[in-house]
Amino acid sequence: MAIDEALRAEILRLFHAEHWRVGTIAHQLGVHHSTVERVLGESGVGRERRRRRRPSMLDGYVAFIAETLERYPTLTASRLHEMACARGYRGGPDHFRHRVAQLRPRRAAEAYLRLRTLPGEQAQVDWAHFGHLAIGQTRRPLMAFVMVLSYSRHVFLRFYLHATLANLLRGHVEAFEAFGGVARVLLYDNMKSVVLERRGDAVRFHPTLLELAAHYRYQPRPVAPARGNEKGRVERIIRFIRERFFAARRFRDLADLNAQAEEWCQTVAADRPCPQERSRSVRAVFEDERAQLLALPETAFPTEERLEVTVAKSPYVRFDGNDYSVPHTHVRRTLTVLASLETVRIVDADELLARHPRSFERGRQIEDPQHIAALLATKRAARAHRAQDRLHQAVPACEALLRAVAEHGGHLGVLTRGLLKLLELHGPRALHQAVEAALAANAPSLGTVRQLIEQHRHAQGLAPPLPVALPDDPRLKDLQVRPHDLGDYDRLHLSGDDEERDENPTGHEDPHDERP
Repeated sequence: MAIDEALRAEILRLFHAEHWRVGTIAHQLGVHHSTVERVLGESGVGRERRRRRRPSMLDGYVAFIAETLERYPTLTASRLHEMACARGYRGGPDHFRHRVAQLRPRRAAEAYLRLRTLPGEQAQVDWAHFGHLAIGQTRRPLMAFVMVLSYSRHVFLRFYLHATLANLLRGHVEAFEAFGGVARVLLYDNMKSVVLERRGDAVRFHPTLLELAAHYRYQPRPVAPARGNEKGRVERIIRFIRERFFAARRFRDLADLNAQAEEWCQTVAADRPCPQERSRSVRAVFEDERAQLLALPETAFPTEERLEVTVAKSPYVRFDGNDYSVPHTHVRRTLTVLASLETVRIVDADELLARHPRSFERGRQIEDPQHIAALLATKRAARAHRAQDRLHQAVPACEALLRAVAEHGGHLGVLTRGLLKLLELHGPRALHQAVEAALAANAPSLGTVRQLIEQHRHAQGLAPPLPVALPDDPRLKDLQVRPHDLGDYDRLHLSGDDEERDENPTGHEDPHDERP
């Protein structure tokens, strides 16, 4: 701020004549310390003189610290403190660490060239972590695949539940289709799914990535280790995504998030000014660049995950933490799993054995009813075990209930059938609550579970469940049936009793009454 000459003169007098410190002058005169610094600097007072330090027990060790850091620039301050203490220093580590930071040699600031690329020449690729996404009881890492064209800065954004090689391939294929072409060079970080080994300039790429590059005829190029500035365009785009897209955003699931990301790329990200031509938008510059991209091949690169699995005794194959059913005739054999983001196919050579919807939870059993029915037809004795296994998968607390009933000599077959019927009528959540309550009340029985479910539904005012499905008729969805008052039947019953009392007022049986 601007100050008058009187205040300027007073600052100089207090500093030179009274030897006040900068902070003392600022506090007493009611000005900011930067104002005092500026006045003293304009008068020729150097920075070191303005910041006069008090004598310190560390002063005698400054030369030792500077000499040691000159020989070992990366030596830690804690190790230097130990060495100084061995030479007689008695001070604490905090002030010592601060002084070491001031004395440590600094690398000369590096200047970077601003690189300009030709249209369609280069694109940059990277992953970004955006926390975790809950899928049922499972938490999956939420990863964003980002590809940006270096010339127009047009961006492609897609979210996946892991930064696997398969998702990396999917991101490339979807980005190329969204751009309508392929850049001639793609820059990567040294991620394991891209670079398997690197020694200097010698790079060994992942063979699957080389197949992708050959299919789309582009050149993969990794940046130098610890040189993130070489792919600064994608780094800045990721920061832009965090601040302008993901911050405070709400979404229902992964599909909803990706739909919003696609719309954002085509609107907000595409309408921003292009950094290379501020007078034009990214959308306009991209339209010019699109014609310079390499043409897409006739067929897209296959991105299904392929895994060889061995079927054990039970007819299931394990993939991504879940069990998928197969025909029981193929146990003890090696099969192939082909998985997309939507489906899981299990094949034996060229024969398709099973097709299941893919689950991103963990610990689930995904079954084809025909597989289980065929197995049960061959092993009728397994039905009871199958029913108990189904209960355990849907409501794990049923295992404790079955064990408690068995200890009291109860009939497990009747209990299992009853619990399955309750599961079909009321669902796993209601059955779980009732079983937990029955176990807590030390009353493990089918009747207790059924009574607790009915009490809970009555307290919520719910209608009795229907054991059969109604036709898919919109007229039946909102139809309500009001129960009739049964008081009329009670009154008829009571009036019949009164007639009997009138015919026989004494209430004694007449021995000559010949009525049957």
